[in-house]
Amino acid sequence: MSGDVAIAARSLTKRYAAVTAVRDLRLTVRRGEIYGFLGLNGAGKTTTIRMLLGLIRPTAGSVEVMGDPVRPGATRFLRRVGCLIESATAYPNLTVRENLELQRRLTEAPQEAVDETIDLMGLGPYAPRRAGDLSFGNRQRLALGRALLHHPDLIVLDEPANGLDPAGIVEIRELLRSLSREHGVTVFMSSHILSEVAQLADRLGIVHQGRLLEELDRGQLEQKMRAFLEIGTPEPDRAEAALAAAGFGDVSAVADGLRLFATKERTPDVARALLQGGIPFTGIAPRKEDLESYFLRLTGGEH
Repeated sequence: MSGDVAIAARSLTKRYAAVTAVRDLRLTVRRGEIYGFLGLNGAGKTTTIRMLLGLIRPTAGSVEVMGDPVRPGATRFLRRVGCLIESATAYPNLTVRENLELQRRLTEAPQEAVDETIDLMGLGPYAPRRAGDLSFGNRQRLALGRALLHHPDLIVLDEPANGLDPAGIVEIRELLRSLSREHGVTVFMSSHILSEVAQLADRLGIVHQGRLLEELDRGQLEQKMRAFLEIGTPEPDRAEAALAAAGFGDVSAVADGLRLFATKERTPDVARALLQGGIPFTGIAPRKEDLESYFLRLTGGEH
């Protein structure tokens, strides 16, 4: 494993009886980057994360984290890792401060780490409050604070913005960006909020039905996201037939019209085909796929 690699998974597979949750998955996360791990529900994201952290044993394959192999009994790498997996957890009968103090002792972090984390996560007004009495969003803040308290080199986050209001999502986005850019912390995050991942991630891994379909950086993603024309029409079926007769084949129905994968230079040709077919239309607007559209196209358009 190269010294600039934080996570390396090779041929990672997990089977449960007749069900294969993760199949021959290979991924590489470089140190200091923000890596977005995307997939539909049931695609194998959480199972993969649990294998990366040694919480479950893979059926086949291997993992290295921060240069150390992940295997039964191996714990050294965990001192350099912070994680938030599946849901925010805390001891409900302990206060926010007591939860963080317990985490500090477990990780042997310095005394000042608790106050620093309370300030960092905006938990000052809630420090004396029992964790069980917090809102879901503040429990998420507390869980993320526990993951960051010991200043890990790698943070593994499963849905870190879950339960946060829009302002909280922006705060977490800026926090993760700062940790990566200014402190060299590696961030591995799974999220269903694709707009957030698109703004944050340096590289993406897209998993579907347990397989890694693609691993690409931001520049490669920009090149692969296709241009299209958004056509407003009250008669999409007739419009699609007219476009097909004119040689335009990659057409799909959307709200209030059609989406035709073609560049803006083809706009006059599209308009001519619709006019010749007597098809009413309200406009033709050039657009480009966003991450969500590209993701759905790559995974077969499933929701």
